[in-house]
Amino acid sequence: MSKDEKSGHTPKDTHYATLRRAHRDQKRERGELPAKPMGGPKAKTPFKGPQLPPDTVWLYGIHTVKAALDNPERKLIKLKATQNALARLELDDAQMAKLQIEMVSPGDIDKLTGPDAIHQGVLLEARPLPVRKLDSLKDRPLLLVLDQVTDPHNVGAIMRSAVAFDAGAVVTTERHSPTESGVMAKSASGALEMIPYIQITNLADALEELVKLGFQTIGLDSEGPAPLEGTFSGKKIALVLGAEGKGLRQKTRATCDSLARLDMPGAIKSLNVSNAAAISLYAARAYLTR
Repeated sequence: MSKDEKSGHTPKDTHYATLRRAHRDQKRERGELPAKPMGGPKAKTPFKGPQLPPDTVWLYGIHTVKAALDNPERKLIKLKATQNALARLELDDAQMAKLQIEMVSPGDIDKLTGPDAIHQGVLLEARPLPVRKLDSLKDRPLLLVLDQVTDPHNVGAIMRSAVAFDAGAVVTTERHSPTESGVMAKSASGALEMIPYIQITNLADALEELVKLGFQTIGLDSEGPAPLEGTFSGKKIALVLGAEGKGLRQKTRATCDSLARLDMPGAIKSLNVSNAAAISLYAARAYLTR
C-alpha cells in the first residue's frame, strides 16, 4: 500500500496540495503573506528591527503607501519596492521624479519590518505627519476621542470608520496610545493620511477645551444612563471611547458632558472598540444630518 493510500489521500489530493503550497509560496515572495517561519515548532522569538530615528516612520502595504504618496502633507524620504509592487503603485512621472526609489526583494523588506508584516513588496520611509491643535477642529461637527486604546490594529480600524463617517479627527493621549507606525497605518488602509491623529497630554483638559469649542462630549459606557441615540444635543459631537476591558477611566467619565450606552438586544452585550466606534459614529452622523 502506498503512503498516500495509507493516509487516505488520492494522487489528485496530493496534486492540489502541491498547487496550494506553490501558490502560497508565490504570495510570500511578493510580500502578500508573512514570511515562512524558519525551523521547527519552537517558541517564536520576538522580531527586533532596526531602531528608527524619532522623526522617521516606515509605512508599508500598497494602499497605505499609495495614500501617503498622494498626501501633500506627508514628507517623503525613500521608497523601497519590488518591481511588481512599483508597477502596482501606478506612480505618475511627477511622483517618480521627486522620489528616491530603491529596488529591493521582498526578503529585503522582511528584514526591516519583520516576517509577520504584510508589506506587499513596498516600504516607504517618511516623516511623521504635522502636529495638529484641538482649536483647528472647531469647524468640524464630529470628533472621536480615545481613552488609552493601546492596540494599533484597533486604532487603525477606528481611523477607517472615522474617515468613512467624515469625522474631523481622532484624538488620543500621548501615553498608553500607539504612535504613528507601519502597523497602525496598514490597519487603517490609507485612512491615516485622510484624518488628523492628535495626541494630547491630558485627556480631561482636552475634553474641557472641546466643550469650550462648542462640542457635546459623550462617553460610551455599557452602564450609561441612556441609549446613545437619545443623548445627542447641539450641533457638534465628540464621542469618547475607552479601551476594551477597562472602559473609560473614572476621571474621563466625570469630565464628559454625558454618558451613554449602546443598547444590544442580543446575547452578547459588548463589542470590540473598533466596532463600537463605527456604530457610534453612524448614530452621531445620522443625528447631525437629520
